[in-house]
Amino acid sequence: MSKIVIIGSGLAGSLLAIYLAKRGFNVEVYEARPDMRKVKISAGRSINLALSDRGILALNQVGLDNYILKEAIPMYGRMVHTLDGQNKFLPYSGRKGEYINSISRAGLNCALMDEAEKYGNVKIFFNSRCIGFDCHTGEAIIENLESAERKIVKGETLFAADGAGSVVRNAMLHGCVPRFNFSQSWLEHGYKELHIPPAEDGSFRMEKNALHIWARHSFMMIALPNPDGSFTCTLFLAHEGEKDSFESLKDENLLLSFFHKHFADAVPLMPTLVEDFFKNPTGNLGSIRCSPWYIDDKALLLGDAAHAIVPFYGQGMNCAFEDCRILNELIEEHGTDWKKIFKIFTEIRKPNTDAIADMAEENFYEMRDAVTDPVFQRKRELETKLEQTFPDYFSKYSMVTFREDLPYKVAKEKGNAQDKLLMEICSKIENTSEINLNEVMEKIRKLNLQSDNTYLENR
Repeated sequence: MSKIVIIGSGLAGSLLAIYLAKRGFNVEVYEARPDMRKVKISAGRSINLALSDRGILALNQVGLDNYILKEAIPMYGRMVHTLDGQNKFLPYSGRKGEYINSISRAGLNCALMDEAEKYGNVKIFFNSRCIGFDCHTGEAIIENLESAERKIVKGETLFAADGAGSVVRNAMLHGCVPRFNFSQSWLEHGYKELHIPPAEDGSFRMEKNALHIWARHSFMMIALPNPDGSFTCTLFLAHEGEKDSFESLKDENLLLSFFHKHFADAVPLMPTLVEDFFKNPTGNLGSIRCSPWYIDDKALLLGDAAHAIVPFYGQGMNCAFEDCRILNELIEEHGTDWKKIFKIFTEIRKPNTDAIADMAEENFYEMRDAVTDPVFQRKRELETKLEQTFPDYFSKYSMVTFREDLPYKVAKEKGNAQDKLLMEICSKIENTSEINLNEVMEKIRKLNLQSDNTYLENR
């Protein structure tokens, strides 16, 4: 079979290599980083991943879902930590068996690379950075970061899974693709990784099966469980400002004062808070949109290289894995007619990746502000009751997270209409027991019918 080049051995690149290897292609993967299975990669930029149904389906297609899920921790909902130290659990779904899974980014990436290298037709070249791409010839320039030697590589086609800073996309932007559209938008907030270690006996210091969230309106902290009993915490805070910003937390006293004021219940659980805060880097949060994603039959962008999104719906990895699954289905249908495949792939995926990018940004404000709002909490209670009562009801969150058969764009349109209706209902009552569920469900079914008709008309 012919040779395929993949730039990047991250999550999307490694999974794609497995899909292509199973089809018999000879696959060369070029990765700028050293092999993380042999060299410790510095911590601080690895927001834990929430693996959900879209990602699980993509892993299932290559026989890895059960293997990966053995190392995951189910999270059945959000555990909201209030300012006065109280906890309130908000389930993700009212149906049994619907939950998200906390999983280590590095552990998952290592498992995918291990699986890819089981195929004799896959070769991963580490410390091999792509420094340029020729859109006319399809050739990539690769520099060995240890020897400084450079070489030109070319396959039948190339897949750019080289992340938000994609070199291939940069080449497309700067001259080799006429009228290439590109936009990058940053949140004013950044993030910093922190840590809650396991208890002395190895147990979890908080509820194990939940995503913990300390929502404080203009900022927040979350914590996801790890198999060793620890939690990976992420503080989301404005980059700049005289108050409540990374810029304002200049020394140990200011940091501890800030945490005791806003996250008092977490401080006793974080013995290395000061060390972690000042050692770990502050990451940026942004979205990238671009088009077209492909150059004739020579190259295709996918994953973050095509559509980086902020992490607040837990869908970045799941969306990239869905890219790989759908691309594989198109190869099954169209063989190696790459130009046709790339065109159809972009037409299918771009409206949906734009939709999840919008929802991810919206969910940041929901997580940060709304989860402590009584009206929002009543809406979540109502959604849970509806899911328990009516098999055909799915909240927007459930449509995104547990309905892998539903395009993101449809989930957004249906979900937004439902959210508006339910928030209006819950703003007028004090207790969800006052609500007639049958009447609410009839209204929702009418909304969904309107949405379905609009979707069919616009296909």
